[in-house]
Amino acid sequence: MAREVGLEAFAAAWSAGAVVLDVREPEEYRLGHVPGARLAPLSVPAAALPHVPRGRQVYVICASGSRSQWAADRLAATGLDAVSVAGGTRGWVDSGRPVVAGSAPV
Repeated sequence: MAREVGLEAFAAAWSAGAVVLDVREPEEYRLGHVPGARLAPLSVPAAALPHVPRGRQVYVICASGSRSQWAADRLAATGLDAVSVAGGTRGWVDSGRPVVAGSAPV
């Protein structure tokens, strides 16, 4: 099972350049996402794999933390160092942290 980190730990990792995968659907992502997060929707499971660098910790985020835990568990099962972000994008926004809207390639 993949680890889960809180928003404070994630914010520190994000500011240091962490790799972030957003596993929400494209419509959710377009409404607002963590700057630099790469879209890897759960509806297209293989979409995440090209964006996951080997040998680096990967932070997986969704709306609240449920989907990201599931996705992080699956990525960890393949040998990746995946971590789920508790509180998700909703918690990120509610804490006043930056978000960007718009699309990005999968």
